[in-house]
Amino acid sequence: MQRYIDKFINYLKVEKDASSHTITNYEIDLKAFRAFLGEKDVTVIDHLVLRRYLAEMRAKNYSKRTVARKLASLRSFFRFLFREGYIKTNPITAISTPKLDKKLPVVLDVDKVAKLVQAPSEDNLSGLRDRAILETLYSAGIRVSELVGLDMDDVDFISEVIKVFGKGRKERMVPIGSPAVSALRKYVDRRDDRKAKDKDAVFLNKSGKRLTDRSVRRVVDKYVRLTSVAEHISPHSLRHSFATHLLDRGADLRSVQELLGHMNLSTTQIYTHVTMERLKTVYDKAHPRA
Repeated sequence: MQRYIDKFINYLKVEKDASSHTITNYEIDLKAFRAFLGEKDVTVIDHLVLRRYLAEMRAKNYSKRTVARKLASLRSFFRFLFREGYIKTNPITAISTPKLDKKLPVVLDVDKVAKLVQAPSEDNLSGLRDRAILETLYSAGIRVSELVGLDMDDVDFISEVIKVFGKGRKERMVPIGSPAVSALRKYVDRRDDRKAKDKDAVFLNKSGKRLTDRSVRRVVDKYVRLTSVAEHISPHSLRHSFATHLLDRGADLRSVQELLGHMNLSTTQIYTHVTMERLKTVYDKAHPRA
């Protein structure tokens, strides 16, 4: 089993140029499946084995979303094995993905976003960095992985745009607002690059190395606690807020799709539901016969 996993991971790295985050998730999911199989060879797996694996995940009370993600990893894995001729039939085609409950994203209103991004102190380097992180996340609506992957050459301070590499290493240009540009300038100008171990990276930790996804999450958590803006806010909530606020102010769905780097318009359409929920709330409060 492990040799097939290694071939698949190598395919993701070399041919698909998948992000490290994506590869890590695939490795975790396939490692769990390998543990379930034991000594069973992957070439003799059928849909009954996969159904037993599904039953085991349900017995462990995995959420529908987790089960769906693990199944998606297995679909890609078996599709690769079948295409390359390692297996004669693809057993997972007989398995359906559990229907997910529609879950609207958590969105902050404009005032709460302003309170959050303005919370870091600008009296020290870490505060300047944190302000630049929060401003950039909200101003550009980028993913955390895209933020930590930013290099100095990716930031155009004059044109006020940044170059980001999204899922599948797909490149796109994203505009950023003046407050974010200003915050980035203040942080970069104050930074002592002589101590930096990764001079290309925009955001560095105290050791001078590129900041990690987890570190950014800790930064957001810190200022969420400090400002008490809301519960269960993650860095991705700023991306959700970015998209929703654009639609609230008249941006068209295709433009928001482009800015977010979504492959399918259907992924972006969830934000129209959020906007409609807000409109309904306003309607219920304001209309005399609501």
